[in-house]
Amino acid sequence: MKARLVVGVFLLAISIAAGRAWANEGNGNDYLALGDSVTFGYIDNAGYEYFYPTNFVSYADYVGLLSRVDLVDAGCPGETTSSFISSTGPDNGCRAYRAAFPLHVAYGSTQLAFAVDFLRRHRGVRMVSINLGANDGILLEEQCNFDPTCIENGLPQVLATVAANMQTILADLRSTGYRGTIIVVNYYSTDYSDPLQTTLTSELNQAIISSASNYNAQVADVFSAFQAAVSNPFAQGKTCVAGLLNNSNPATNPPTCDVHPSQSGHKLMAQVVARAHR
Repeated sequence: MKARLVVGVFLLAISIAAGRAWANEGNGNDYLALGDSVTFGYIDNAGYEYFYPTNFVSYADYVGLLSRVDLVDAGCPGETTSSFISSTGPDNGCRAYRAAFPLHVAYGSTQLAFAVDFLRRHRGVRMVSINLGANDGILLEEQCNFDPTCIENGLPQVLATVAANMQTILADLRSTGYRGTIIVVNYYSTDYSDPLQTTLTSELNQAIISSASNYNAQVADVFSAFQAAVSNPFAQGKTCVAGLLNNSNPATNPPTCDVHPSQSGHKLMAQVVARAHR
């Protein structure tokens, strides 16, 4: 059983790497994935693995396999809706990460400029997904030192900025002449048993998708899919306990996790995104 598992993982890695190599050349069957660390497949404290981006597998890889399209993953860990648009917009570590480590695809401009150029050059793109906004909320939490009153007071401005930026992004993507599928991917709560965290995530999601219909973009409702998956007596609403987030290393009891999806979480996200594409 262990030997079969190793071989299976090895073959998956080969197929993912090959798909990315083909996609970088553009072959008329591309899937452009845009976003932050979730799209990238980031893992906390990975160490030397950061120098080899093929170590990181996200929902976008699985969507590529499910939908039989060739992935171009432009995700950048720490990207905000503002830094996605502007090289001087506040970010949560994307620019620092890019300066130190390679992304899945190389570009010297903003992620939006790369996406617009890619869509203009590759007229056969089948689908685009975009997963942004969480880092805007994280920056607010950090600036407030996680004080609930401060977060509540600052949230309306952050939500307005996210909504305006997402409208700009979608408008710019459509301005290229691309008329194919765009999927806006919302976020899961890291703990559905925490009313404050879950409410903040829900409100952020509303801002993220607020202009989707204006640009004929579909919504991949990851929030509801994760909520359903943790709504059982074992998980009791805790996304970490359900195995959908990356466990801390070394493991703890009870389990603790970072905010990024585990491979089980990425696979669940992929199912939601793939359904939105059909």
